[in-house]
Amino acid sequence: MGAIEFLACVAGTIRERGEDYGDALPLFTAVARRWSVTLGFDVSPAQVAICLIDLKLARLSQNPKHADSIRDIAGYAAILAEIGK
Repeated sequence: MGAIEFLACVAGTIRERGEDYGDALPLFTAVARRWSVTLGFDVSPAQVAICLIDLKLARLSQNPKHADSIRDIAGYAAILAEIGK
């Protein structure tokens, strides 16, 4: 799969997740609130996206060819671009 096709696949996944869970900002804001309580300090929606990317990078260090993790990183990066203002 080429880069353009890969990104189209990622866009499709983002669209599907949006249909399942709604817009990214409210969801990532809710996760940030929960993590803020758990961790005892403020977490932003952008930091949630960064941490999820980091999780996927850690997984890739164990299995560098895992396609789902690679797609998820691209998806979370796209969401970060959207919400990380």
